[in-house]
Amino acid sequence: MPTLLSDVRCWGQSGKHLLAASISPFDPTETSIDVLFVKKTSDCRCALRLGKPRHNWSGATCDHRMQKLEAIILLAGAAEQSALPPVLLGHNPLLTVKSVETSADLAALDSDLLRRARLIAFVTPEIVPQNILERLGYGAFNFHPGPPSYPGWAPAHFALYNRATEFGATVHVMVEQVDAGPIINVALFPIPADISVLGLEGLAYAHLAQLFWRMAKPLATDVESPPPLPIEWGSKKYSRRAYRAICNIPLDIPKDELNRRMGVFGGNHFGMSPTIKLHGIEFRAVMPPSGQTAA
Repeated sequence: MPTLLSDVRCWGQSGKHLLAASISPFDPTETSIDVLFVKKTSDCRCALRLGKPRHNWSGATCDHRMQKLEAIILLAGAAEQSALPPVLLGHNPLLTVKSVETSADLAALDSDLLRRARLIAFVTPEIVPQNILERLGYGAFNFHPGPPSYPGWAPAHFALYNRATEFGATVHVMVEQVDAGPIINVALFPIPADISVLGLEGLAYAHLAQLFWRMAKPLATDVESPPPLPIEWGSKKYSRRAYRAICNIPLDIPKDELNRRMGVFGGNHFGMSPTIKLHGIEFRAVMPPSGQTAA
């Protein structure tokens, strides 16, 4: 006959669950009882198998530690540090949100905080060291301002230079290698004609903000990571070195190729502009004022 459980309670004790229950009625011929304990408010599920039933028992323990996400470490710029925490706290008011901006800030964090925390990186150039990733109790997730086909540095620049027709935003699990972890969410959109680099980056940012809004609840409350999507990263990873190399203009460059590079890389983004070296002297290109054309 089925076993009826009532008055189930759970509280933490030395990293374990302490269970108490009343069991009635039960079949005295049973040699064991399967107990499935579920505490809705803690997102904790433990299964016990008791060797010999009795009407009242207490003090049974299980080896499964109560999992509870207590903190989010937000690696982002100043604007995002003001805008994003309220969204997370709206889903989990008991959450602690620790905002950091640099890898040095990350290195200064206490190991106990890392063990209780999840890291969210939002449009940041900072690289999170492997020793930080390994110490995080609830994983790390990056909001990348480009589609899976453009992993790495300055995805909007390279997409426009390559005359891509589609762009997007990606959320992925962070691993030691940059933009290589499992992808958990993607937003794609067509690239408008004649859009600038800043315009494309703005569209990607808007889609990232929408992804963050939709994912804020599971990221702030679920102890498990979101499931990965069957989507692979592009085979070519773009880097600062590749950006700098494309800004090195050869003396025999065709005019249409020069115009193409100037249109994408001529804005002195990241402090790098197209340059020409002649007789040991470096000449840096300057875009003409808006509304004017180069001679």
